[in-house]
Amino acid sequence: MLRPFLLLMFLLAMIMESSGQDRSYGRSVVMTDHGIVATSHYLASQAGAQILAKGGSAMDAAIAANAVLGVTDPMSNGIGGDLFLIYWDAKAAKLYGLNSSGWAPRKLSVEFLAKHGITSMPGDGIHSVTVPGAVEGWSQAHRRFGRLPWKDLFPAAIFYAEHGYAVPEIIHDLWVADEPKVQKTSEARRIFLSGGKVPELGFTFSNPDLASALRLISEQGRDAFYKGEIAKVIVSTSAAFGGTMQLDDLADFSAEWVEPISTDYRGWKVYELPPNGQGMAALEMLNIMSTFQPDTAGPQGTVELHKKIEAMKLAYADLYRYNADPKFAKVPVQGLLSKPYAAERAALINPNKANCNPGPGSPATSDTVYLAAVDKEGNIASLIQSNYSGFGSGIVVNGMGFALQNRGALFVLDPTSPNALQPRKRPFHTIIPAFMEQGDLHIGFGIMGGPNQPLAHAQFVSNLVDYGMNIQAAVEAPRFTVTDNTVSCDILIESRVKPEVLQALRDKGHKLTVHKEYTVLMGRGQAVMHNSKSSMNSAASDPRADGVAEPEPPNLH
Repeated sequence: MLRPFLLLMFLLAMIMESSGQDRSYGRSVVMTDHGIVATSHYLASQAGAQILAKGGSAMDAAIAANAVLGVTDPMSNGIGGDLFLIYWDAKAAKLYGLNSSGWAPRKLSVEFLAKHGITSMPGDGIHSVTVPGAVEGWSQAHRRFGRLPWKDLFPAAIFYAEHGYAVPEIIHDLWVADEPKVQKTSEARRIFLSGGKVPELGFTFSNPDLASALRLISEQGRDAFYKGEIAKVIVSTSAAFGGTMQLDDLADFSAEWVEPISTDYRGWKVYELPPNGQGMAALEMLNIMSTFQPDTAGPQGTVELHKKIEAMKLAYADLYRYNADPKFAKVPVQGLLSKPYAAERAALINPNKANCNPGPGSPATSDTVYLAAVDKEGNIASLIQSNYSGFGSGIVVNGMGFALQNRGALFVLDPTSPNALQPRKRPFHTIIPAFMEQGDLHIGFGIMGGPNQPLAHAQFVSNLVDYGMNIQAAVEAPRFTVTDNTVSCDILIESRVKPEVLQALRDKGHKLTVHKEYTVLMGRGQAVMHNSKSSMNSAASDPRADGVAEPEPPNLH
């Protein structure tokens, strides 16, 4: 009798163990009582974790990691792009927001472009360039939240730029996709097409010119970029292409500390940054979703996906109608985020039919990288930084090894639009960091990818709040997204959604394009979480990227 009993106990133990390991997501959550840095490239995560080990804050680690990402993921971000930040100060229990998106040059206007025969905003080239905000954002954030000396944040980025790094899978594929833009100018070809072609997978790519620029920033601070040698070369490069950038456009620029906006989603407080970013669309989408109960069939069921897709379209219709630089246009944020307005918009959702062209409502008036870092004290940096599209404008600053962003492409030339191009105005911005909290739990998160971001944020929040997923599962879960900056029934979706659900959505009128299980088109997300009761930190990194969540290494000496 003993042997059958022992065998039964063994089988029960095996079943219990396998059920604990049987899960719908691939990576485990990274947990430690020290700090963690989660980015879309393993070398950047490692560099940030090393900064934490030296006594740096979450902000120090985020800056160091971002500097490395500008080297290792040059099409997506770098010192030629913009930056937004949400920072949680654990000791003060206060949240801070930083908008470091640059403005249009003083001489760039609708009239100027018209004189040159340009009737729609260029997607790339010199007239799509706005002042880069990344370095100014680093500087302002470091002054407020940094612990280590400024110069200690850049050795890793300088090393990889000078000595090189192995080109990983997803970044290689992005490089291939962006090659036509790089081919347009001689300096871009010289820097980013080794031997006249895209670096091969695993090829050691170096960028000594960028190492020199980073060394100037490290030694001379942000003024090297906005008033010194780099500024002068940016202006001369612009002039060579017929651009309008002047030294005072750079010298006069300053990042802006802003108050995050928020909503309550089923007991969680979710925060985004105010316009000119598109974070308000994520909050409006959540407000609309909150008028419905989570569907018992799960997050990838027909009812739930239909509801979320329709909520997204309503929120995006409002976003594209109202979002602009609030210094130049009145953006009705309070009205857009009110619960009665969400109920009004939600009433437009037909449970049986997709609406391919929902118009904006009338509220009451009143290629990117994302990274997250948390230190052992619980401070959280939720940071996003971008060139906009791959290699930005395609214009590479002579001798400096980085591309200038093309954020100006998001302006419009219709003077009646709140987002019309004007000198010293910031364009509609897609990149948004996020933060959410409930009780002792504080989460910094973000999912990059142009117009994908608000809807991806809302899906992440719903996965966690409505369906009890941990942060890794919530990042990995199948997502849907949009094809471009328009509102329509055209939806991209991952193939992990069941075929019968895909067909049911098509029957409702959704025009679905199905991509592979983990497509970069859904964005590359990261998340960190601090439990202020247990002092435990957790982190997640998206398998749709080349990154990891890297814990702070221990001091073994």
